[in-house]
Amino acid sequence: MQDISSIVDWLVNGADDVVSRDLLAAKIERSRRTGQPLIVKLGVDPTAPDIHLGHTVVLEKLRQFQELGHQVVFLIGDMTGRIGDPSGRSDTRRQLTKADVAAFAKTYVAQAVKVLNPDSVSLRYNSEWLEPLTLAGLIELMSHVTLARILERDDFQTRFSEHFPIHLHELLYPLMQAYDSVALKADVELGGTDQRFNILTARQIQEAYGLEPEVGLFMPLLEGTDGVRKMSKSLGNYIGVDEPADEIFGKVMSIPDDLMPRWYQLLLGERPNTITERIAAGENPRDVKAQLAHRLTARFWGEDAAQRAQEQFERTFRHREVPEDAPQVPFAPWMQKAQALDLVASLPGMPSRQEARRLLTQGAVTVDGLRLGMGVMVSLGPGSWVKVGKRRYFRITESPRD
Repeated sequence: MQDISSIVDWLVNGADDVVSRDLLAAKIERSRRTGQPLIVKLGVDPTAPDIHLGHTVVLEKLRQFQELGHQVVFLIGDMTGRIGDPSGRSDTRRQLTKADVAAFAKTYVAQAVKVLNPDSVSLRYNSEWLEPLTLAGLIELMSHVTLARILERDDFQTRFSEHFPIHLHELLYPLMQAYDSVALKADVELGGTDQRFNILTARQIQEAYGLEPEVGLFMPLLEGTDGVRKMSKSLGNYIGVDEPADEIFGKVMSIPDDLMPRWYQLLLGERPNTITERIAAGENPRDVKAQLAHRLTARFWGEDAAQRAQEQFERTFRHREVPEDAPQVPFAPWMQKAQALDLVASLPGMPSRQEARRLLTQGAVTVDGLRLGMGVMVSLGPGSWVKVGKRRYFRITESPRD
């Protein structure tokens, strides 16, 4: 039987912080002694219809608790989602309707079980206990936290000092999330580093209701495909879990080499030093990256789809085999030294320079396998190829003879 210290090491691998390691060890020891699994909570507010790899960092850690036999609760914040988490916000979130939240929740769950084992997930909705909460119950909940404590959070401090409005319903958000942990009697709660205030508040509220405080396990925010900024749809550096298999594989292959150890750690649960040691021992970084791409693609689409995506990538990118029916663009001398925007705007079927600018900003254009951005100079010649979006290819051919 694995010793508890080793189990804790495995669970906190990749975490930004844990509050506290000793408490986690004590809870695991008690679970082993009594045979009662820990209740491990992940709360998500379905405020958008889909998730990307950055969201799966926490799901991967949740899956590790599943593998140890603990009770994983995937909590849909159908009530808190209608308020919107103020964490990291400089303004008030738009309040979602009940129909919005229900629709988003459905897609969240379908995508989450691509990482989690669906057979050992308890799916709950916090409307179960928040909707019946009476005014007396809400007053009692509010009595356990001071306004000064709520205003300690950085985002509220910033908005207050800069005279941006803070609405009263936003002040209730951390209390409602904390009450989730009371209702579930959570032993462990997972979240990103941006959830630190909320989870620490939950520990305080649990103690006020006579419960042992939960362990807070905080996961870092994943860098996007650019290797610099956090993964975000608005920045165009994301990989959606519902994207086609060949898109996932290709996007993973586009990340900088020095990002691989961190992605292996946060997305696949491996220790980063094993990746750096493999490369230091002479293994080709491209092969290491291909294994990362294969494993992530297989996680969301299965082994057969991952194998097909890898073969397609090698045909198209490694061997530069552009689809036979790709439109041909005659080479012109200006293409030898062209602005990326001028090149993309000149492609057949491109509706406008504005659309070309949007595609470049989103990182949706590659030339000979290299991703382009705004302001980049590019050099093409006969035999070069351009990919725009997911499946549009253009082959640069010899200029027609007079």
